[in-house]
Amino acid sequence: MVKTDTNRYRTLIERIFFNHWTEGTNEFEFARIEIEEHAKEQEIALPKNLGDLIYSFRFRIPLPQKILETQPEGLEWIIEGAGRARYRFRLVTITRIVPSKALVTIAIPDATPELIRGYALDDEQALLAIVRYNRLIDTFLGLTTYSLQNHLRTTVSGVGQIEIDEVYIGLDKYGCHYVIPVQAKGGNDQIGIVQIRQDLAFAAEKFPDMRCRSIAAQFMPGEIIALFELTLDDSQVKVVEERHYKLVPANELDKEAIRSYRTSS
Repeated sequence: MVKTDTNRYRTLIERIFFNHWTEGTNEFEFARIEIEEHAKEQEIALPKNLGDLIYSFRFRIPLPQKILETQPEGLEWIIEGAGRARYRFRLVTITRIVPSKALVTIAIPDATPELIRGYALDDEQALLAIVRYNRLIDTFLGLTTYSLQNHLRTTVSGVGQIEIDEVYIGLDKYGCHYVIPVQAKGGNDQIGIVQIRQDLAFAAEKFPDMRCRSIAAQFMPGEIIALFELTLDDSQVKVVEERHYKLVPANELDKEAIRSYRTSS
């Protein structure tokens, strides 16, 4: 019987975890080559992209139940980069960043070209394109921003290889320059501490003279886009600000709602 990717991944990550973990351990490192070694021992076909195994447990699927059972109350295991081809399991305080159901939705005239909507390949790409064409980062932060690069892959000291969905450069009215890493989340992906930590480390190393504002964008039901500004406070992800936007044709804008926005600006 052929194992699915998820089953293969669970088997391999479980073997790696319990090869290092002992009762009372709060963190430990492992090397990427261990994935290959355990796959050979278990006669498991390796995924084409070894990094996908780690990415999956970071953002898409839960760790195996046996690993979850080792988590003390209020803490959870995360997997973070620990250098070139190395990773670290670490216990952190449980943090879940999800869109608030209590926030008002702000209507924005939709400036997305129909051609772009027609050819967007997945949720993440569509979200990044919609945010870019509608200048939602500018609206959200009150800055003038420009997309510098998307799907940026680079290395950061002490972290290893990282990928950032899109990087913006911004400017405020006082002339201050900003670097703005943006993570896009669609489907079941979650906003987590690992990406925020790597984004901030990237900004500090590559753009040390610029102010960093880390952003996450996420699709919500009803074609609503949630934008978060996030930071780390005592090793926990904290929301600095959150706004919800809905793109609508200009002739469908609610004039009464537009007037009401004046009181909140």
